Amino acid sequence: MQHFLSTQDWTKSELDQLLLAAKRLQQSPWNERMRRRSIALLFFNPSLRTRTSFELGMHQLGGHAVVLQPGKDAWGIAFEESTVMDGSEEEHMKEVAGVLSRYCDLIAVRAFPKGQDWLVDRQDLLIHHLAKYSQVPVINMETILHPCQELAFIMALQQRIGSVAKKRMTLTWTWHPKALNTAVANSALLIGTRFGMDVTLLIPEQAYALDEQFMQQAHSNAQASGGSVEVTTNIEQAYRDADVVYAKSWGALPLYGQVQEEQKLREPYRHFIVDEAKMSLTNNAVFSHCLPLRRNVKATDAVMDSPQCMALEEAENRLHVQKAIMLKLLNA
Repeated sequence: MQHFLSTQDWTKSELDQLLLAAKRLQQSPWNERMRRRSIALLFFNPSLRTRTSFELGMHQLGGHAVVLQPGKDAWGIAFEESTVMDGSEEEHMKEVAGVLSRYCDLIAVRAFPKGQDWLVDRQDLLIHHLAKYSQVPVINMETILHPCQELAFIMALQQRIGSVAKKRMTLTWTWHPKALNTAVANSALLIGTRFGMDVTLLIPEQAYALDEQFMQQAHSNAQASGGSVEVTTNIEQAYRDADVVYAKSWGALPLYGQVQEEQKLREPYRHFIVDEAKMSLTNNAVFSHCLPLRRNVKATDAVMDSPQCMALEEAENRLHVQKAIMLKLLNA
């Protein structure tokens, strides 16, 4: 049984096949290949694009999606091994996975890290426990990675610029009022290097470097694909001659869980916003972001409203790639 937890678990050929299927589904979105099939969508965190695209995607394939919000319209769920459940959680992931496996053909989960201890959160335990106990395929709707977003991004890039191999991609940190999950940054780094891009990670200082496990995977990807990875704090160097600019905000891992200290650290870096001046240094680069995006904080109106912005195309492609993933996992 195959899960979709990380694109790193899939071969490049398999990813190419998913993208091809997604492009076909974009052209012909309705079919009945998921008739009498169902998916349980577990949302531990809010969602707009993810919930809408998965619900509509299953509907367009003739199937049914059940949306559950643990702790709200479903029982709270514990997932740690040998835990003493004397807190707010009413069910353990063993039973949740067991029951949903008997009801549904697929299970998907969105569960952000708790933001207290990165040494724990970097293990991505919740989704791995779910996959361990589930008897049906599990899909990652965002934990410390966002693999569905990765495929939507690459699909949009291919539609805009064709082959992405050896294209220069700037993955830039941007300011935000609070520390955010590193998932999309991790994923953009991984998928860019997987497809042979020359990726420059632009950060304001070393504290905003991504976790070493993802940096190592990116270097391995680049070695296999012919791409490259570099990290810089030099804004002009990072933007100059870039073909792609991808923006995201995330928290400083050395201050993970230390909200006030992290806010003080990020405060001087508001100038990392993506604006016209920085984009003018590029090779007429396309710009994107996973959304949601705070306008004139992460990127200016001029950048977001530019013809070079493909954020809406990337968002649309979430629908198509997720349908392709569901079909593939069920051999449908």
